Formats: sequence, structure tokens, C-alpha cells
Amino acid sequence: MTGTKKVFSRFIWIGAALLLAAAAGYALLHRQDQNTVPPGFVVGNGRLEATEIDIATKQPGRLMAVFVREGDAVRPYQLLARMDTAPLEAQLRQAQAEVRRAEEVRRSALAKVDESQSRVVLARRELERSERLLAKGIATQQRLEHDQTNRQSAEADDAAARARVAEAEAAIAAAVARTDYLKAEIADGSLWSPVRGRVLVRLAEPGEVLPAGGKVLTVIDPEEMYMTVFLPEKEAGNLALGAEARVVPDAFPERPLRARVVFVSAKAQFTPKEVETAEERQKLTFRVKVRLEPHRESRLKPGLPGVSWVRLDPRAPWPPSLQ
Repeated sequence: MTGTKKVFSRFIWIGAALLLAAAAGYALLHRQDQNTVPPGFVVGNGRLEATEIDIATKQPGRLMAVFVREGDAVRPYQLLARMDTAPLEAQLRQAQAEVRRAEEVRRSALAKVDESQSRVVLARRELERSERLLAKGIATQQRLEHDQTNRQSAEADDAAARARVAEAEAAIAAAVARTDYLKAEIADGSLWSPVRGRVLVRLAEPGEVLPAGGKVLTVIDPEEMYMTVFLPEKEAGNLALGAEARVVPDAFPERPLRARVVFVSAKAQFTPKEVETAEERQKLTFRVKVRLEPHRESRLKPGLPGVSWVRLDPRAPWPPSLQ
């Protein structure tokens, strides 16, 4: 019985080893099938990249607050940081006071116009009366000349009063423009997110004095992710803009992502050193940009390595692992 058990145990171990070998062989063959590029397709290696947006100051000043940290998700029009706008607010109050002062000057000038216009009307009537009396021989030439001078003086005063009104209106327009400018500058002191994305880097802290254009944050737009690959001349020559593609990240190869070819360089170049071997670097290639279509994969992030499958022939069926 003991010998029979040993033989039976030996058969079990041999069977298990055969099963493991068969599984390993199947996995190897399956992997080779996956790595085999069928006709009508081309494959390139690369890393995922995303559109980066620098949130920066427009005017120099002190950074008062930053409301997000690295890795935080942000939404469009979310307030991310705020600059110190106290000096601008003081200038705004001064400009608003200038507007009120100019409006008062305009009201006073309009009153002067009403007064000067009344004098013009009176002076013209007096002149007309003197002309009629002179024609009848009642008034003298001296009286007529006096009334003519009065009319000219009244009309000159009226023109000067109207000029003061125009000057006051110009001052109002300038003061209002100044207030609008300062309001815009104050609004620019609030730094908003232009996209729905994620904070990649926080570059400044509250209390720091930044120059014009000083960067505070860098936000990435996950909806604008792409992969740059380098394809040989033959394949790139048959590639059309808008061609379908699949991006397969190394981190989760079971999740191929739909993509499109959006750019093919006009000139060939040597493949960058980090992409291929020394032998491959001697070949001329074309830089191709493959942009991901809208997705819901939260695990995607810039820097992930992967593979881009590009379909050269629109009639070629996608491999089952990429469908």
C-alpha cells in the first residue's frame, strides 16, 4: 500500500507540473498574439501627457490666499487663489470720487449754460428792438452798436459755458473709464480655474510677493490628454489625420482607451533616445500626436507609459483585446 501511495502521489505532482507548464505556454502564446501587430495597424510607445495651464498673476503684488493644494480636483470658475487688492481698492474709491466731482462740475456747467442762453435770447431781442427803433429814427446808431456788442458777448459766454459742459462730460468719461479699469484689475486679483481638472503643482504660498506673470498653480486638463509616438516613414506616410487609435496604458492594459490622430509632423526626425534602441534611433521617424477621446477613467495621469495602436486601414478590424 505504501508503494502504491508513493506512485499515486508522484503522478499527482507530474500532472500538476504539466498543467502549470501548459498554462505558462498558453500565457506566453497569448502574450505573443497580443504583441503581434496585425496588418493595417501600427504601434508606438510613449507616455501620456496632458494640457497644462499655468494660473498666474496679471499684476505684481502680494499673494493673500491659496485655496487648493496639489492633487485637488477643481471645477470651471472655481476660485483658486487671491491677490492683495487693497491698494487697487483705494485707487478705485479715489476714481469714484473723481466721477462724483466731475458730475457736480457738469451740473454746474449746465446751469451756466441755461443762464448764458437766457442772456443770449435777451440780447438778441434787444438788438432786434434797437434795429426797429433805428429804422424809425427813434434810436441812435450808438445804441444799436451797444446792443450788437451785448449779443456777441452773450453768445461768447454761452459757447464758453457749453465748452465747460463738454469738458466736464469728458472728465466724467475718463473717471468712469478709470473706475472700470480698476474694477477689472481687482477682478484679476482673483485667480479662477478655466477648466475642470486637477492641481498638478502649487508654486507659491500666501505672503509671497510675485511679479507680473508670477505662477501660483499649474492645473492639468484631463480631458485634453494625449500621447506622442514616433512612427517610421512608411507607416506615417499612410496615416491620415483623424485616424482611429487605441491607447493602452501599461498600468491597466485591460482598459484600452479610444483616441484619434490629431497631428503628424511635417518633417522627419531621428527617434529620441528615450524611445528606442540605438539602432532604432538612426531611423527617421515622424512625430504623431494621438489625443484621447472623452473618457471616465480616473486612474489616468500624465507620465503613465503605454502603447498607442493606430489603425492605418479603416477597414481593418480591431483585435479583440482592443475592442
